[in-house]
Amino acid sequence: MTTKSAFSPEEWDTVRQGPPTAGIIVITAAHGGTFRETIAMAKAYTEARAEHGDSELLDEIVAAKPEVDHTRYHSPEELRENGLAHLRSAVGLVETKATADELGDYRRFVLTVANQVAAAHREHGQDVSPAEAEAIQQITAALGTSGS
Repeated sequence: MTTKSAFSPEEWDTVRQGPPTAGIIVITAAHGGTFRETIAMAKAYTEARAEHGDSELLDEIVAAKPEVDHTRYHSPEELRENGLAHLRSAVGLVETKATADELGDYRRFVLTVANQVAAAHREHGQDVSPAEAEAIQQITAALGTSGS
């Protein structure tokens, strides 16, 4: 099993910030619902903590509160572009240092966060807005997966 100790401090920050980065990308994809969407992100972490023991890597990721510094970006487009690059880096690190099962668990958790955030607030009568769906597709591609 892969743990935090397999990564340098900088690498660990990259991996740890992957799931909340996906959440922020979805939150900023469409206007409205920020409060509910932020709660949905925290709930995804709480639910993952309840499954403690399935993956040491995920256990260590969800042990801390989700954090991402979105203030350094000047627009949602810049946040999305940099966030997707961040996700590609994070999944690359997990791919090189963790098992195939842990990589799959990591990808699934990132997508779970993104999907729960998207579904947290109905927009224009839709559970997931077209902008959020597009963001999830881009996140899926950045993770190197074909779907959730």
